[in-house]
Amino acid sequence: MLYPSVDKILNQIDSKYKLVHVIATRAKQIQETGWLQMKENEYKNKKELGRALEEIDAGLIKIK
Repeated sequence: MLYPSVDKILNQIDSKYKLVHVIATRAKQIQETGWLQMKENEYKNKKELGRALEEIDAGLIKIK
């Protein structure tokens, strides 16, 4: 199960499709560059997809 839950993040983003696009894009960036916005030990997830969700939940990624 992913943390944080997708339902919680949908309060910040108006569309599931937009959320999926943003998470996938950020996960690819993490995988290709290895650049993280938080310290590595602050993440609860070890995979890029979960880390992208955590960054959105923490307000580090702004969606226009």
